[in-house]
Amino acid sequence: MQTLSVASEAYPLVKTGGLADVVGALPAALAAHGIATTTLLPGYPTLAAATRNGRVAHRWPDLLGVEARLIEARIGEHPLLVLDAPELFARPGGPYADADGRDWSDNWRRFAALSRAAADLAAGQIDGHRFDVLHAHDWQAALAPVYARALGVGAKTVVTVHNIAFQGSYDAGIFPALGLPASDWTIDGVEYYGQVGFLKAGLNAADAITTVSPTYAREILKPEFGMGLEGLIATRSRQGALHGIVNGIDPKVWSPDADTALPARYGVATLDRRAANRAAVEQAFGLDPAPGPIFTVVSRLTWQKGMDVLAQVLDHLVERGGRLALLGSGDAALEYAFLAAAERHRGRVGVRIGYDEGVSHVLQGGADAILIPSRFEPCGLTQLYGLAYGCVPVVARTGGLADTVIDANEAALAAGVATGIVHDGVRPEALTHAIDRTVALYAQADRWRAVQRNGMRADFSWGRSGRLYADLYRDLTGSS
Repeated sequence: MQTLSVASEAYPLVKTGGLADVVGALPAALAAHGIATTTLLPGYPTLAAATRNGRVAHRWPDLLGVEARLIEARIGEHPLLVLDAPELFARPGGPYADADGRDWSDNWRRFAALSRAAADLAAGQIDGHRFDVLHAHDWQAALAPVYARALGVGAKTVVTVHNIAFQGSYDAGIFPALGLPASDWTIDGVEYYGQVGFLKAGLNAADAITTVSPTYAREILKPEFGMGLEGLIATRSRQGALHGIVNGIDPKVWSPDADTALPARYGVATLDRRAANRAAVEQAFGLDPAPGPIFTVVSRLTWQKGMDVLAQVLDHLVERGGRLALLGSGDAALEYAFLAAAERHRGRVGVRIGYDEGVSHVLQGGADAILIPSRFEPCGLTQLYGLAYGCVPVVARTGGLADTVIDANEAALAAGVATGIVHDGVRPEALTHAIDRTVALYAQADRWRAVQRNGMRADFSWGRSGRLYADLYRDLTGSS
């Protein structure tokens, strides 16, 4: 079976968040189950090295108003297709915004072009390429099933929602430039409250919808999580097409016994070696040596992630003997709040604004607990990295966090299955209680080690998740 996976980013070529990790890991996960995956990405400048010696497979003289080429390359051991459209993608800044963080005003055209190219591929209009399944990720690729429907494509289509809060809604005036039939300007097409809704349209057109955890699949049927799309998803036809498949992590990238980013590598039986990594965290974040736990945060600093509540309880964390090493960026007010806390608690709170992949590995390998107090979390990957690295997750009971972390209550501790601390609600009192529980558990060395080992022994590789995706593809295509 041949699958085309289309997305706006994929590790290791371009990454702004967990989407890239998932898209980058899927080809290997599916190959283990007999599914061949080709990944289609936009031709950002960061992909120049990957495409330097690639073959031009197709040319569009007019792809939604711009010239474009399709270049064949490789992403690791797997096929890669790159949409080379310099007018759309050859620009400084990030995938979605300029160097000052302002969204590109033509993002609608950039990602509509990506979706149209994917549909052309799935329609067999490009020689040498045939696909049974077209798998689109998030709003940036969500028009692919819409274009595929307009072209009469035989390939089955899947849309994966990595975060329903990001929907790609644009002014109705762009509709004529999308090149879709006039009949698509309806509630069953792209029209969404008088605008063009990329994600809404894809969810309506796709043969199947997946989310990145079973709990999130249930949550987005409710108004508090569905972000206005719950009515569409809860219809009989769409709810029947909805599947929740938890993300995995790539053990080739995230394994403490083989991680070259760590000062000291270790495993379940050699947890004492984490001490060297702990010392590296203290040095890198200016933390004074102390007996209490080091908490870490590796996150976007946003309301969704509960960072406003964490900022409110940092004084309490320090009073309880904890320290914090934070790596992240986001809302300016939250960045300021954490920097102010670092100034207020020198040697106890260390903050780095920005993101560094290597430092994130060291934090997982050296900190004692990772704080993830998200208000909603479709899946989350940082808690999975924490489990794999013995960095005990302290999480809110929502989405994929609830699906992957077992609370260290007395029953779970006695049964030997606890893997973290789970709290209900994202309120100061809930988070301070979770911090108190973590500090108390850390003081019980034997129990703490048991919780670390439980998490490290858990299997959150892509093996099971890859099989579930493969089963879904086969169900859609009627193949065995």
